[in-house]
Amino acid sequence: MDTRTDTDWPFMKMHGLGNDFVVFDARARAIAITPALAIAIGDRHRGIGFDQLAVIEAGAGDAHLTFYNADGSMSAACGNATRCIARHLMQQGGKSTLHLTTARGDLHARDEGGGLTSVNMGAPQLDWHEIPLAHAMDTLALPIDGAPVATGMGNPHCTFFVEDAEAVALEEFGPQYENHPLFPQRTNVQVASLIGPDHLRMRVWERGVGITLASGSSSCAVAVAAARRGLTGRAVRIDLDGGTLMVDWREDGVWMTGPTMHVADGMLTREFIADAQ
Repeated sequence: MDTRTDTDWPFMKMHGLGNDFVVFDARARAIAITPALAIAIGDRHRGIGFDQLAVIEAGAGDAHLTFYNADGSMSAACGNATRCIARHLMQQGGKSTLHLTTARGDLHARDEGGGLTSVNMGAPQLDWHEIPLAHAMDTLALPIDGAPVATGMGNPHCTFFVEDAEAVALEEFGPQYENHPLFPQRTNVQVASLIGPDHLRMRVWERGVGITLASGSSSCAVAVAAARRGLTGRAVRIDLDGGTLMVDWREDGVWMTGPTMHVADGMLTREFIADAQ
């Protein structure tokens, strides 16, 4: 397979509710992503720009997915990117269901019709060492102001339930808790408020990215946290800055459903790749 930097690399630009991704298909040719290259591609002025970068590779199932954050770090899970890629692969292969593998584990996706795609993000991680946290504690009420809930969805999450999610200065609030010492691997941070029966408003600060219009794994974590707190049932509607996701915590895992968009196909030039390495 061709890994030379004197060859242009094709990519896809996709988004789920404004949570945007650059996606490389490495099933036919290897794509060697380094932290420096991920950062360069993620630059919205000098590169392409993304919340996460994803690489599709051959795997035990229909495909294996690897994810990078805008700061070059890696993430085991990215729900909206998984939905976007799943829809692309289902259309490409004429399928209505998929079996995907990730560092998070095996994920199953299906076409719900009407432009909606669902993915099962797996069972939530509720024990402190799975998330992980720095030491043993009650994950339903962390010893932090606001008593947030900690949840693992293949990546760590810290959910604050507040009176009004709109009133929180997330650009200041988010980084304060992303780097909290209770989270040795840093954490995604959500602020959520209950606006109706089984209906939440959520805003998110993503680890290694910042404020994003939506986050699939964060939405799953908030739904699990709300159900554990008794604020909602296990099937909820979550309104994010970029739109609405439906999340259903079932016996077989946390299912997330929403729209996706394949925006464009492009080519990363050999000059850019060589300069960024």
